[in-house]
Amino acid sequence: MKNDIEIYTLSTCPFCTKAKELLRDNYLDYTEHEISDNEMAMRKKLGELFHISGNVTVPQIVINNKHIGGYSDLKELFKSGKISQYLSS
Repeated sequence: MKNDIEIYTLSTCPFCTKAKELLRDNYLDYTEHEISDNEMAMRKKLGELFHISGNVTVPQIVINNKHIGGYSDLKELFKSGKISQYLSS
């Protein structure tokens, strides 16, 4: 079964680049949504969508319709081995 992974990014964001590299290094395909064209509106929309109060950072990562968070959250899931709870087998 294919995993549905979405990542919301900015082209200038180093953490977005690291998150994409981590996914690629683990052979996980993803759909990237680059938000530069409408950044402020998209940050607001992401905040509402994921119930984030305050400043919405990128990347924002969703795996199989579950909001993971940002790069640090994704990295911790891999480090702890808990990423398997989010992936389809």
